[in-house]
Amino acid sequence: MIENGLTAKRRALSIAVLLVAALPMTMATSSHLYAQSADLVLCDRLAADPADPDKPADVKGVAEIAKGDVATAIKFCRTASGGSRRALYQLGRALAANGQGADAVAAWRKAADKGSSSAMVELGVMYGTGAGVARDEPQARKLLERAAEAGNPRGISNLAALSGGGGAPSDPVRARALLAKGAESNAEAQYQLGMMLSEGLGGAKDDVAARALFEKAAAQNHAGALERMGAFAQAGRGGAADKTVAKSYYEKAAALGDDDAKAALKRLECPYVLKDKRGNVVSNLCF
Repeated sequence: MIENGLTAKRRALSIAVLLVAALPMTMATSSHLYAQSADLVLCDRLAADPADPDKPADVKGVAEIAKGDVATAIKFCRTASGGSRRALYQLGRALAANGQGADAVAAWRKAADKGSSSAMVELGVMYGTGAGVARDEPQARKLLERAAEAGNPRGISNLAALSGGGGAPSDPVRARALLAKGAESNAEAQYQLGMMLSEGLGGAKDDVAARALFEKAAAQNHAGALERMGAFAQAGRGGAADKTVAKSYYEKAAALGDDDAKAALKRLECPYVLKDKRGNVVSNLCF
């Protein structure tokens, strides 16, 4: 279409008016998004969980929120929580650190509903132990299963611990499969899977694979895995027997407070056992 000069000028003016009219809305929207982003950045900086799979890779996180940062973390995480399940989970952490247990649970429930596997773990542990809520093992299992299925390492290890309950897991095959997924990076999952392999629970017994898993977890200073490495090295299970190496593992585990390792060290130092007529241990003899 051919336009004369006046028509072209009117068209240009109309476009300019439309652009100017749209400009304030665009700027307001950008400003709002920037504010949300800034709030989330500050929320991450103060309250991110180092073990949260949702945490950005460039955020280190804090194991515990500093006392002086709690109020600020609540403020920024609450503002950012409208559009971020991570911020909702972190808001729960900040509220819990502030002694607001009921509010923390409410935030974690919302975060879990939005898919936060870390929030599922927090709630699952609470229901499993009865800490802050009425104990509800079926609910705990449901939450931890959701977290485990999402690949959360803490969900996997806590689910296995819940299933174990001091004995064999209720579904050892499933527990073993879940632990295998978490054992790629999680020391607790490595340890628990190693225990299942060493005892033949949920599948074939495999001392070599169990020892390899214990070794990985021991390298991360997992006390139980250090003690198991000591026992395996002492007995020659899944590899070479070496009492010197065994003692080294036991000492590291004992330094972390492992009672089984302390007892094992005593047995190494005092290998002869005195028993009464009934077979009860009276004392150990040291030479």
